[in-house]
Amino acid sequence: MGRLVPAVTRALDILELFLDGDGTLSAPEIVRKLQLPRTTVHELVTTLVARSYLVPLPDTPGRYRLGVRSYQLGSRYAEQLDLAAEGRQVARTVAETCDETVHVAILEDTDVIYIAKVDSTHAVRMVSAAGRRLPAHCTSVGKMLLASLPEAELTARIPDGTHLSAMTPNSITDPAVLRTELAEIRTRGTAVESRESNPDVSCVAAPVRDRSGRVVAALSISVPMSRWSDERRTELAGLAAKGAADLSERLGHRGV
Repeated sequence: MGRLVPAVTRALDILELFLDGDGTLSAPEIVRKLQLPRTTVHELVTTLVARSYLVPLPDTPGRYRLGVRSYQLGSRYAEQLDLAAEGRQVARTVAETCDETVHVAILEDTDVIYIAKVDSTHAVRMVSAAGRRLPAHCTSVGKMLLASLPEAELTARIPDGTHLSAMTPNSITDPAVLRTELAEIRTRGTAVESRESNPDVSCVAAPVRDRSGRVVAALSISVPMSRWSDERRTELAGLAAKGAADLSERLGHRGV
């Protein structure tokens, strides 16, 4: 690995300061936060302004914000992101940690579509595949995604009085019961389904957010009932939340 260039490191440190607060800073604030000499900060800021990575605030002399080149780089990075590819990488890491099957899914109307799957190494495992479509209300990923919808959009997709299809005797078929569970999911931050899409499997899921904070997918861990318990559910809920947060970070999300 090559040597780090101090001037480049300092310039990047300055740019990263603008990710916090209201997105504006003065040179003295940069000096104080980074403990750099005033002359060094002045030269670096001048260079970043000249290259359009920073711009002075027109109505507040001495303060700066990120410039158009910073936006262009961020936009190009976002364009190159592939949710499925990023999801597979994160799902692989989660699966290696817990040795259970991990899925990443998106919502389409009232169904979920699985876009990534990594199997466990156990002999007893999930029979599923990327590209498969299931009713959202029967799955932990689907309930997590439905819980993220605004109330009006949720009602438009699942009107009151609708009879929801069942995949197992444990599936929710009443929209009122589903809404009660979705409210609990919003409070808890993770979703659980117990034998609702498969009589032999339970799952736990967490939300995946893009750089705007919008929930765009969910990551789940699926476990055969022979390996399921309250303690295991709690453990996997934390792992699913961490995996979903890692995937969100890859998509540009910087926390709630």
